[in-house]
Amino acid sequence: MLKEEQWLYTISSKKRLIDLNFNEIWRYRDLLVLFVKRDVITVYKQTILGPLWYFIQPLFTSLIFTLVFNNLANIPTGDGVPDLLFNLAGITSWNYFSECLKGTSDTFKKNQNIFGKVYFPRVIMPMSVVVSNLLKFGIQLLVFITFYVYFVFFTDHAENAIPQFELLLFPLIILLMGLLGLGFGMIISSMTTKYRDLTFLVGFGIQLLMYASAVMYPLDLIRRKVEEGKIPVIAGQFIEYNPMTTIVELFRYMTLGIGDYSLAKLIYVSVVSVAIFLAGLIVFNKTEKSFIDNV
Repeated sequence: MLKEEQWLYTISSKKRLIDLNFNEIWRYRDLLVLFVKRDVITVYKQTILGPLWYFIQPLFTSLIFTLVFNNLANIPTGDGVPDLLFNLAGITSWNYFSECLKGTSDTFKKNQNIFGKVYFPRVIMPMSVVVSNLLKFGIQLLVFITFYVYFVFFTDHAENAIPQFELLLFPLIILLMGLLGLGFGMIISSMTTKYRDLTFLVGFGIQLLMYASAVMYPLDLIRRKVEEGKIPVIAGQFIEYNPMTTIVELFRYMTLGIGDYSLAKLIYVSVVSVAIFLAGLIVFNKTEKSFIDNV
């Protein structure tokens, strides 16, 4: 009598609604590392300046914001905090979220050839984008630290830029930004398999969302404008309860000592981030079973 054959792995389309499957992801950790290396190397492989773009983009954006919003529009940033440092803090915290969102929002479309030929946990692909963007975030954070040291120790314009005890929450902030970007990215990627118009709206939508996330202005300014009737209440509430607004404000508070911070808002953003990530994972798991018929 033949002994029943035992399979090491069984690939099936039947999955639980929420299936993180960390054991399988851990088995494919080498593939995750490979995708991370690919993302880091190929982005600027045929460029002249290469990784220097990591420095150029946030620095020039901050300079433009300083010129337009602070010098021309006279938007205040707080006494004793340089305008450039204020904008650089906002751009640094915003860029990691936006890069994660953009990089994961076309996962199915960009990798349809790979997904159609070989099996591996599909969630590894957007996860690799979030992990690889940590390098870019680290480099841009180094730019912020460099200018912080310059303004604090070599000028008299940053006497009130004092790091706060909440700086210990910095790893949590990175995690929340990654969860938000990954969650929204997986939702959009799943929807673009049927609605290609979303592909064209992602870049435009991210730009609009940046203006609604207190990146280039303090949240207190929006509150004053709402009280004065210059901004609709609903617009002020959208900015106030935008999760990225809280993250940007908290980043400024922990590094510069200015900004809006409360434990209640941090808990709110944490709950929203986890909820969006789980929602994205549910939609992603459901879409990966049939996406190849749509792309």
